[in-house]
Amino acid sequence: MSEGGAGRRRPVWALGAVLVLAAGAGVGWAGAQVFAPRADVPAEAAFTFVELAEGEVGSSITLNTVAEWAQTPVGTNQATGTVTAVHAEAGAAMDAGAVLYDVELRPVVIAAGAVPAFRALSQGVEGADVAQLQSMLATLGLYEGEADGVFAWETRAAVEAWQDQLGLAADGVVQAGDLIFVPELPGRFTLDHELVSRGTVLAGGEAVLAGLSPEPVFTVPATTAQGASMPVGTRVEIAADGADWVAEVAGQRPAEDGGDQVVVILNGVEGASVCAQECELVPVEGQSLLRSRIVTQASVTGIVTPSAALRSDAGGAVSVIDAEGREHAVEVVASARGMSVITGADAGLRVRVPADAEAAG
Repeated sequence: MSEGGAGRRRPVWALGAVLVLAAGAGVGWAGAQVFAPRADVPAEAAFTFVELAEGEVGSSITLNTVAEWAQTPVGTNQATGTVTAVHAEAGAAMDAGAVLYDVELRPVVIAAGAVPAFRALSQGVEGADVAQLQSMLATLGLYEGEADGVFAWETRAAVEAWQDQLGLAADGVVQAGDLIFVPELPGRFTLDHELVSRGTVLAGGEAVLAGLSPEPVFTVPATTAQGASMPVGTRVEIAADGADWVAEVAGQRPAEDGGDQVVVILNGVEGASVCAQECELVPVEGQSLLRSRIVTQASVTGIVTPSAALRSDAGGAVSVIDAEGREHAVEVVASARGMSVITGADAGLRVRVPADAEAAG
């Protein structure tokens, strides 16, 4: 005969010293469990009894995080001829004066400025593009005057010194194709390698250079049900190639193809970068899929009981019933996957599972 009833025998099982509940795909917030109203327990009801023990309750789901660099066109080529060398690596950090590629052995250099290169610059020319050239030359330590937009002899001398560094004939004339002005430097950039690769021919006017976002964009494709378990602030642990990153849910939007899908948007924790100094682990081209653990219920330690042992009355008070039929008022700290951490009862107490006769029947 069982300890709590007559006529049927049921196995007795106990919680181990430490109970860690691992997550599986599709697990939601178990803390939303609704307990059945309290009911009278028939004397003939049979129950299992479980010994409360210290343990841990938590829940997570495993999904893929999509990491992708956002790219914005920022630079147009004005050089004409055959590309003879490519120097810029995809996603490389660049500053003013960096050589991007060569066209017929003449370097094409990046510089900062709102006005694109459109004409040759030489002594006597004035304009915003001249000021941008002067700023680049100053960054390289070749020009000490003001960036006043006037191509005077000081600017010519700086240009000649720059051309000498590049291995060009120092004629003091900057051709339109020598520079690609981008809105801001330093930054990360990538070339369109379909247009710019060794042997391709440029006619001028091609949008060849894209600026990259400060860090990759991180999102998690999920079903609507999975998204419901991932409110803003949910912790996401991302496993990259040789690195582990932590992010948090910042929001959600419907998937472009509609249906029962959402896109969960991730940010760094408290405004920090997700990948910090390791962002280069994410390839510049295409999307990277990174295995991730979404913590839908943070792990909580304490006295653990099966949630089925919890009883709730009409007023919402929760209790457990011990082997002698005594009721112990408890509070639920956390619940996940059918287990709960409670306060108000001690380890070693044997409690009835299920708590009510209707569930036992």
